[in-house]
Amino acid sequence: MAKSSNPEGKTGVRIVVAGDRGTGKSSLIVTAAAETFPTNVPRLLPPTRLPEDFYPDRVPITIIDTSSNPEDRGKLAEELKRADAVVLTYACDQPETLNRLSTFWLPELRQLEVKVPVIVVGCKLDLRDDQQQVSLEQVMSPIMQQFREIETCIECSAYKHIQIPEVFYYAQKAVLHPTGPLFDQETQTLKPRCVRALKRIFILCDHDRDGALSDAELNNFQVKCFNAPLQPSEIVGVKRVVQDKLVEGVNERGLTLTGFLFLHALFIEKGRLETTWTVLRKFGYNNDIKLSDDLIPYSSFKRAPDQSVELTNEAIEFLKGVYELFDSDLDNNLRPIEVEDVFSTAPENPWNDAPYKDAAEKTALGGLSLDAFLSEWALMTLLDPARSLENLIYIGYPGDSSSAIRITRRRRLDRKKQQSERNVFQCFVFGPANAGKSALMNSFLGRPYLDSYSPTADEQYAVNVVELPGGIKKTLVLREIPEDGVSKLLSSKESLAPCDIAVFVYDSSDESSWKRATELLMDVAGHGEDTGYEVPCLIVAAKDDLDSFPMAIQNSTRVSQDMGIEAPIPISSKLRDFNNIFRRIVNAAEHPHLSIPETEAGRSRKQYHRLINRSLMVVSVGAAVAIVGFAAYRVYAARKNASS
Repeated sequence: MAKSSNPEGKTGVRIVVAGDRGTGKSSLIVTAAAETFPTNVPRLLPPTRLPEDFYPDRVPITIIDTSSNPEDRGKLAEELKRADAVVLTYACDQPETLNRLSTFWLPELRQLEVKVPVIVVGCKLDLRDDQQQVSLEQVMSPIMQQFREIETCIECSAYKHIQIPEVFYYAQKAVLHPTGPLFDQETQTLKPRCVRALKRIFILCDHDRDGALSDAELNNFQVKCFNAPLQPSEIVGVKRVVQDKLVEGVNERGLTLTGFLFLHALFIEKGRLETTWTVLRKFGYNNDIKLSDDLIPYSSFKRAPDQSVELTNEAIEFLKGVYELFDSDLDNNLRPIEVEDVFSTAPENPWNDAPYKDAAEKTALGGLSLDAFLSEWALMTLLDPARSLENLIYIGYPGDSSSAIRITRRRRLDRKKQQSERNVFQCFVFGPANAGKSALMNSFLGRPYLDSYSPTADEQYAVNVVELPGGIKKTLVLREIPEDGVSKLLSSKESLAPCDIAVFVYDSSDESSWKRATELLMDVAGHGEDTGYEVPCLIVAAKDDLDSFPMAIQNSTRVSQDMGIEAPIPISSKLRDFNNIFRRIVNAAEHPHLSIPETEAGRSRKQYHRLINRSLMVVSVGAAVAIVGFAAYRVYAARKNASS
């Protein structure tokens, strides 16, 4: 496989050379640039440029010399922070300068948070005492174990021109083709994210989906990545190398995934990282082995605060096909290991962490049904559309990426139309502590009721499909807002913009719980009136299995009538009596012009605007009457003059 090309977007590499005084920094730089050993070297060199044709990658290098004098520490720190790579020097004839690497220079880089490849260079190799011959590996192994940022070590002599060009070649290579993201030096294996990316590339190149790259597919891969075909004898040679070391790496159909991964591990072990990096970059990966930003159409996500993002029918059908492919026993239960397989070509499983972890209903066997699988995707698309689209691409979405998502209509317009066209609704769940919010969330996911109370510290999400009359399915996302998180939420003007409906849960046996729930309702309703993001609201009387507090019915009736919303809906999570609460939530969200609470301040504001509008109308009518009267007088006067 052929040479790499200049990685896209890299117009130059900045290498900073640092180390103790007298270790040969300046002589190293001059000899590399001029290809001759200098007789007189200035104390500090100006920036030195190596032209783009100096090394095969054709990327120019700027080398920065530094001073180790205490008074120049500020300038040194500034240069190190701007470096793409750092060359740290020690003198082979001065062992104390080698010790200083681990006692000062490498800790200094960490303290400055310089996170770039480090090349350790032993200069003045010609001056080392022959009596002190020790292998470089023996000397550097303990230091490299402690400081993993060291990419490579090399010894050189500027005076005798030994390995001088190699120093800056390795430094440039460490920037353009870094080892760290690809290979674990300790275990001598490919890193998981690298394996996942190469697996995706293998699948994309395996056009007939038979689990092996045929000679034709291998050749197409070679042409795509390196712009040059493989000769038949070269293909035979590649497969022979693999088969000699790994029998399962080749079968009768061609090169297997195991063989493909082995080849790349072999390239890296032999120092040919540029080969693997060229392959990764041709398929859109960046240095973090994630898809480059230019492959994700971020402009597609531009929207007003009260618009949301959903998957299109095309994307949903693709995901149904993925589910069927990985649900090998066709039992409508995607086991955890099968979910991991779905994302085995992505950098990691995005559902292993909050807010997606445990956000969907699990089957009795601990897996995901098709509805739960699609619900997780709906949640990720709603909260982080870029990540959702990115993962669709990772798992093989074949269409144009912009065809996978759609932006919904503004909720303000939905209110005017008196109907929402959304398929995914987000419901904010408010309520005081111990009101039953978490029990409601858990019941939505089919989880058993727990008698013990455990306060919710952070926001939680629950997502599931709600089936409506007529077999219509909508996806409902419940977002639990802890009581002490409400003030922070409402401190943002647009905090209610993504909310399609709000639910206020209270403990129907506790009057203080009811009072706090109504306070929260007033706060949210007032915030909606002030910002223009009013939302439909429902009140939920939880723990209906307990006796209600005195005056509960009168109080709740008064509040719901005063605010113009539905009376509280009684439910009991303990008895699993939910009074169709989830259908009712979706139904209210589908009709965003109804169930909107009105505060006293909001009502007064509306009356004021109504009076102003009425006054303006009276003025307008009066002006119109005056104009008509004046026009009639002019007609009368004209006729009178004519008759005379």
